[in-house]
Amino acid sequence: MTADVTIREIQDADWPRIFALEAQEYAASALSEARAALMSKARVAPSTCFVLNVGDEVAGYLLSLPYPLLRYPALSQPEQVVHRSRNLHLHDLVIGAPFRGRGLATRLVHRLSSDARSDGYRWISLIAVAGSSAFWLTHGYRPRPEVDLPENYGADAVYMSRLA
Repeated sequence: MTADVTIREIQDADWPRIFALEAQEYAASALSEARAALMSKARVAPSTCFVLNVGDEVAGYLLSLPYPLLRYPALSQPEQVVHRSRNLHLHDLVIGAPFRGRGLATRLVHRLSSDARSDGYRWISLIAVAGSSAFWLTHGYRPRPEVDLPENYGADAVYMSRLA
């Protein structure tokens, strides 16, 4: 990879590309979210939502927000409330298909973990979907089988968490 890789907070001009990446990733599943719902996750916690650029191109994004441990935001419902929680919920991470296999998702995960610790979060949680739990296991996340998930996350969805 010869282009510079940078991670930064989301800007208004990034949303068309974020919507395109989200649609490409989830269009064939029930996981795709309405634009208002996706944007609301970033609006309640802009400092924990990032884009990853390769050169000048948005190659991926990560959306996370404070949310009580063992709970999760409703899929495709706009967030209205900023939760006061020491848990940071990683709601979505997508890397565009041409950029996969280069360790870029791991870069986003490391950035989130570093920022979470610096900002005083105690845990990070997520819902692994579409068979991604193996990836999250390698990053220290562990399944929390006591959390029931709705069917629209998919039959293989797993709520996972780790210490920040």
